[in-house]
Formats: sequence, C-alpha cells, structure tokens
Amino acid sequence: MTEEPPALAARAAETHVVVIGGGVGGLIAARECAKVGMRVTVLEAADAVGGAIRRATLGDITVDAGAESFATRGGHVRALVEELGLGDRVVAPAAGGAWLAGIPGTGASPLPVGGILGIPANPFQDDVRRIIGWSGVWRAYLDRVRPPLTIGHNHSLGKLVTSRMGAKVRDRLVAPVTTGVYSASPEDVDVDIAAPGLNAALTSTGSLSGAVQALREEGAARAAKAPGSAVEGLDGGMSVLVDALVADLEGLGGEVRTSAPATRVTREGAVWTITAEVDVDADESEPLSIAADAVIVATSESVARELLVDAAPRLARTSAADAPEIEIVTLLLEAPALDAAPRGTGVLTVPGSHVAKALTHSSAKWSWVRRAAGSRHVVRVSFGAQGEPAATAALDDDDAARLALREASALLGVPLAAGDLVASHRARFTQSQPASIIGSGERRSAARAAVQAVPGLAVVGAWLAGTGLAQVIPDAKDEADRLRHSLLWR
Repeated sequence: MTEEPPALAARAAETHVVVIGGGVGGLIAARECAKVGMRVTVLEAADAVGGAIRRATLGDITVDAGAESFATRGGHVRALVEELGLGDRVVAPAAGGAWLAGIPGTGASPLPVGGILGIPANPFQDDVRRIIGWSGVWRAYLDRVRPPLTIGHNHSLGKLVTSRMGAKVRDRLVAPVTTGVYSASPEDVDVDIAAPGLNAALTSTGSLSGAVQALREEGAARAAKAPGSAVEGLDGGMSVLVDALVADLEGLGGEVRTSAPATRVTREGAVWTITAEVDVDADESEPLSIAADAVIVATSESVARELLVDAAPRLARTSAADAPEIEIVTLLLEAPALDAAPRGTGVLTVPGSHVAKALTHSSAKWSWVRRAAGSRHVVRVSFGAQGEPAATAALDDDDAARLALREASALLGVPLAAGDLVASHRARFTQSQPASIIGSGERRSAARAAVQAVPGLAVVGAWLAGTGLAQVIPDAKDEADRLRHSLLWR
C-alpha cells in the first residue's frame, strides 16, 4: 500500500539531515534533501563554502582561484546551471590553443592538434615532429607495422604508448597531458577509463595511431550532431554557481554554517550525533553537538575516513588512495608583452623540465576575465602532482608568488619582472584521485559498499565520484536520493 503524500511530507519535515562539508557535492546533496522538505544543516570547516571552487580577489578584480570550468559531457552541470537560472552566464573558452614547454633541444612549441591524451594520429605532422624529433617519429611509425594485441589488452596508458610508439611519445606528448589533467604519470592511467574504446579501436584498425584517428572521427561525428565546447565556464567565475546553490538551499529552509569543522560523528540506534567546533569570537571556539536522523559526509577522503572511524568501521578496512597536494598561484600582471597571448591560452610542461606543471593565461582564455582585467593580465600557475609535492609547499606567500612569476616568465617566453606583479593569490587543494587511475574503481566501490552498509549514512565528493563537476554532481544527487528514500520509505 502506497503512503499518501501528506504522510510523507510530515515524515520529511520531522527528518533532520546534517551535511558535513560545503563543497559542491555537499551543497547538491543538501539541496536534494531540502527539496522534499527535510530539515538540513550544512557544516563547513572553512570560512566559505565551495571546496575546489574558490574565488580570489586580486587588486580590484575577482577571479577563480580553483576550478575555472566544467566538462560538458553528460549535460549534468549545464542542466544544473539552467535550473538555477544561470544559463545566460555560460561562456566558452577562447579558441587559442595551448603550448608545451620543456621540450629537449626545442624549448617550447604549440601542442599538437588531432591527438587523444597526447597520442598523435599522425607522427609525421610538423607539430608532432618538432616535439619528438625525427628519431621519435620513426620509432612511432613502427606502430603501423607492429601487429596489434589480439588477446587481452594494456590497462596502463604509459605501457601501451611505450610499446606501440616509443618513449618520446610517452614522455614528451602523453606525460604532459596526464600530469596537467590528472596530476598522474601515464603508467598509472587506465586506458579504458581515460580513453574508452581506444583498445578496441587498436585491435580493429591495427595500430595505435589508427585507433586515435578512428576515435577522433567518431568524436567529430558526434560533435557535428551536438556541437559545443568540451568545457564551459561562467561569466563572473564558477563561484557564481556556489552562490546560487547556497541561495537556493537557504530558500528551501536549509541552514549553512561556515567556520564549523566537524570533529566527531557517532551513531546510537537510529540517532546520529555530530560534534563541531564553532567560533565564539576571533580567538575562541566552543563545541556544538547536533542530533540528526542521517549524515552526509562531503569532505576530502582523509577527513571522511577520520570522522567515520567509529560509525563505519568497514570503511577503515578499505584501501585509501594517494591524494596529491596541489597549489595554484594566481598572478595579476601589468605586462604589455602578454597582450598578444604569445603562447595561447596556456602551457603544459614536460615532467621534470619545470617546477610548475601547467599555466593558464586566464585573461587570454576567458573573455570575462579579460574584460575585468582591462589592460592587465591574469595568469594561473599550477604546482604539484602525484608523488611530487608542490614546489611552493614550504614557501611563504611572497616567495610562492615570486616563484610563480619566474615560472610564468619561462613558460610564456616573456621577461616578467617583479615590478610587473600587481597582486597575487595562493590556493592549496588536496586533489582526489581521478577515476581514470588504475585500481581507483575497485577502491571506490569497496569504500562505497562500506558506507552504504550503515543505515542513515551517505558519502559524496570527488574521492568517490571521480574528479570534476560532471561526475560529482550526478553522484551527489544519486546518493542523496538513496538516503532520502531509505529515510522516508522505511
């Protein structure tokens, strides 16, 4: 017998859900619960919500300090943006291509076009040859005459590329992409996750370069039916999305508390108790105890595991992933030499050639940043990767800015002096392991099962969903739906 809507509404109103963590995953899960009338409290440890989406004030302008765009695949983020009334703010990046720096003997060159994860469809292309040299070209050409694997296939992207096309393609073309995108070595990237269909195409076409060409043509056909950029941003920055989520959540009756780090989570019967520290004044905090019917943990992996050590003991028996510390130093520059965007919208680096892993010329990439900056330029320099601490980690903010300025000068091929620096901002992130890393799927599944075995508990965020809003948003919705269903239809 189906319960009548008034009975469900009454039960929802009596149900209190506490969400620990105010990143996008936590805000989405909180909003989904609030939509059905549940009482929702969000506790965020930092002084602002957003997680990996942060804003930075540089002089008189505000720009993204963390995530600056979202992947359009799946349409999940765009649907949320439209639902929140932000559709008119969606912007596409400029068409200018990226460059590659740190090439032995060459220095820097435009990143080749027509590849997948840096793997070229044609190693004889001029832009490929400039990077790997003739010896690399002829080694890569052997891919065309080697027989494809017919039994099994390579899971490791690095091993696949090395065996088919050689070390120079792996080190100078593929590694800069995987380090810049996933903060990981090609050896650790799962081909089937990062490039679905590549192994199958290799078997059918007979070569890796042929497989890349086939997938590119297939992708072009799909794009012709549904044209659009692979990534998009928001005019005013991605924090506009966070602001809209908070406003909508509060409009539904939800409460968001910042500077309120949760310190303990316990469960007795069907009642959860969350202990948090809340500020009393600038120098003092006091514990706050909240009773709840359910808890959604939306923190980093390390914090989630620590909070749930008693409430979800099975989780402790699953393996944790390595999470690199990433730092982004954003610079506002008065440098007319950058007006021509000398190296496109950004630069990736050959691992080991520079202490920075990537650079984004934000005012060349995004029209809204260029408009806000006026005659000045905004440049973001990224440090840190898997197994490699950020070169800025032990520096103070001023020294980190000076290092970022030197790296920006080297990567952009333009002299930049200390006097060109108008303002800077430094942000530190713990980057969750991408879904494309070998073994991450099994680790996430085991952790998810341990969490879902505990009634009244859900965990959301990039460490379980995979990195990027396109993965975090639908996962948070699904987990919130699972939890609220168990609470209301029990």
